[in-house]
Amino acid sequence: MAGYAGYFEEVPGGGVAVALDEVEISILRSLAVQLLELVGPGDQPAEGEDPLAALFAEGPSEAPSDPALARLFPDAYGDPHADPAESGVSEDEMRARSAEFRRFTENDLRARKRENALAVVRSLDSMAASGEEVGVLKLPADDCPRWLGTLNDLRLTIGTRLEVTEEDESGELYRLPDSDPRKPMVMAYLWLGALQESLVETLMP
Repeated sequence: MAGYAGYFEEVPGGGVAVALDEVEISILRSLAVQLLELVGPGDQPAEGEDPLAALFAEGPSEAPSDPALARLFPDAYGDPHADPAESGVSEDEMRARSAEFRRFTENDLRARKRENALAVVRSLDSMAASGEEVGVLKLPADDCPRWLGTLNDLRLTIGTRLEVTEEDESGELYRLPDSDPRKPMVMAYLWLGALQESLVETLMP
């Protein structure tokens, strides 16, 4: 068990493993559930409606007003306020392209993010059910991309809430006093980053 403490490691025969204690399981599960609530339940077919119709339903054309959601679902064609002289595309055309792309892709992307987060919650629930203070979570290869996606989404969301910028990577944000109300969120942000990095490194050929 000690070999898996705090970081993902490769498991003989395929997959990865990481040791998590009760507190870490609880924090990670809570964050994943909050991500599910943020992304939303999605549109469900009405009674009597053909479920296949949902596959062809159009999504929103405007970016979300919530900054965290806007970070999770960014415009596909960059900054609509970019200088047309540099991009060669007018602001109106850039907005139209982004709106069209979002209309036909955002629903699927939201569904994928929900499926990823649900997979994380189910994995953690299986660990919690064991009743051990510290347990080893073993993920099959198929679950690794889902975990990687959710860890990335959680970092993006928390980073947006903290208004993290590239300059903050080694700045005052990481030297906050314990009395600062942002400190727990910063610690979660750093921990998720370490988990994500170790999972990426473990999956690299």
